[in-house]
Amino acid sequence: MTPRALGSLVLIVAAAGGTLPAAAQGPIRIGASLSLTGTYAEPGRFQSEGYKLCEKDLNARGGLLGRKVEMVVYDDQSMPATGVRLYEKLITEDKVDAVMGPYSSAISEAVANVTEKYKKVMVAPLAATTSIFKKGRRYAFMMVSPAEVYLEGLVDIAAKRGYKTIAIINEDTLFPKSSAQGTEELARKAGLQVVFKEAYPKGNQDFSGLLTKLKASNPDVLAAATYFDDAVAIARQMKELDVNPRMFAVTVGGDIPRFQELLKQTAEYIYGSSQWEPTLPYPGAKEFHDAYQKEFKHEPSYHAAAGYAGCVIYAEGVKKVGTLDADKVREALLALKTRTMFGDYQVDKDGAQIAHKTVLLQWQEGKRVVVWPDDLANGKPRFPR
Repeated sequence: MTPRALGSLVLIVAAAGGTLPAAAQGPIRIGASLSLTGTYAEPGRFQSEGYKLCEKDLNARGGLLGRKVEMVVYDDQSMPATGVRLYEKLITEDKVDAVMGPYSSAISEAVANVTEKYKKVMVAPLAATTSIFKKGRRYAFMMVSPAEVYLEGLVDIAAKRGYKTIAIINEDTLFPKSSAQGTEELARKAGLQVVFKEAYPKGNQDFSGLLTKLKASNPDVLAAATYFDDAVAIARQMKELDVNPRMFAVTVGGDIPRFQELLKQTAEYIYGSSQWEPTLPYPGAKEFHDAYQKEFKHEPSYHAAAGYAGCVIYAEGVKKVGTLDADKVREALLALKTRTMFGDYQVDKDGAQIAHKTVLLQWQEGKRVVVWPDDLANGKPRFPR
């Protein structure tokens, strides 16, 4: 069909009050910014690959509402202000039909103001800080367990083993601060004494001063609310400075395959939080793992699985109502209760997640082993660190 003929068809359909066939409407364009470079690049790239695989799988099954799906992704360089600018561009200039969330709580918090302003539903696969969803926002939806319970397993195992003291350190940004605060509250409730607590700046790579002070407090347990780069640096410098608590866990980083590749033997016995592992008994978890590995030639982290599942959840909401209308999709996502390859999805009236479970893993002989909770574990924790 010539451009002129297609234009005539558009005018005829519009005049008749009808709609174009799905194929003539073009693809459904879904926009996002992701941390492809900068401080959060390691998990951000995994999330991006999760989105890409979801796009491929949706299109292999006929697309969404009979239309192809096309992801439009920009690099926010791990900067909230850049994320804000890019979501404005996606919505007002690129005219995307829908959006998905960026990586990290800090950037999700910033861009949620944009998506709310334009009434765009935003499934935020990796925004774990509960406060984001408790500010009267109507269109943001949470996928993962709250930041405050990321290290619940560490505290539980430590208390049951009879350990008495804990040190807590964190990057001074939204998610790590919330995670550190939650860990402190869990520790106190479990009877652990917090003997050291300190934050460090985003992007910090020299932890010698902090670790020297921490070592003097001689904690049984060290909980570090981290991202990837700082998790690796802290583990390395602990070895150099002979800082040896009986248990040591990081929030983000310990779950990512490259953590062990970079640290090798130093990674042994370190605990990491995870929102998903291929061994978990979720429908399609292994199939996702295998398809992802075939597509990208490396192992997925939970960030990839969360990105994929977030895209699936948004698509499910659209399918249920048969439209991209944000208010109708919002109602569908508020009511949705389901289990995907990522685990359980159900949100409260604010869009905050209430069903998904976090797990604690430990590096054992170069492999990630889920050690908590007992009903999802495929191994036992090993001591000492």
